[in-house]
Amino acid sequence: MLSSYGSSYSYPALAAIVIGSYILFTGDGEYFNVGKFLEETSPYSWAAAGIGLCIGLSVIGAAWGIFVTGSSILGGGVRAPRIRTKNLISIIFCEVVAIYGVIICIVFSSKITSIPTQDLYHPENFYTGYALFWGGLTVGACNLICGVAVGITGSTAALADAADQTLFVKILVVEIFGGVLGLFGLIIGLLVSGKATEFQRH
Repeated sequence: MLSSYGSSYSYPALAAIVIGSYILFTGDGEYFNVGKFLEETSPYSWAAAGIGLCIGLSVIGAAWGIFVTGSSILGGGVRAPRIRTKNLISIIFCEVVAIYGVIICIVFSSKITSIPTQDLYHPENFYTGYALFWGGLTVGACNLICGVAVGITGSTAALADAADQTLFVKILVVEIFGGVLGLFGLIIGLLVSGKATEFQRH
């Protein structure tokens, strides 16, 4: 088990060492200039990457949660058909996670305006690009974890309901608290990007 984990990390590390050594010994070590990379990368790229990560990770989290919950509802519904309709609320909780991502993407997209390239590389535009990137990554990661948490809890709720219907409400409370975590991510994303202005001429 440990050897498989070690080998999975050793290949990327070996590749990084080989590529880094080649660049260093051929006299092109300045390509490792992180500051130059940050200065030359378009703020549009950072903003678009943040929006893409936000919606992508949110949808993955929702789909993962629906997959876990839905399979348990179908499996438990064979033994106790009464749980099928009642436990659809768990599917709705998973879907809300994706809706959080869509809401943030709409808010972030409103800050992207078309301006000439020569006016793009300005500190305020860089701030907007970085804010949308990190805000989108934060929201997407929170929604991914939230979707998985809600899915696992919803799966447990369905199986517990099939065994004893008095347990459903108790586990549903835990599921609601798990679903609120995605809302926290949404709030953090709004706070991070709150002071970011639209891309503008300078």
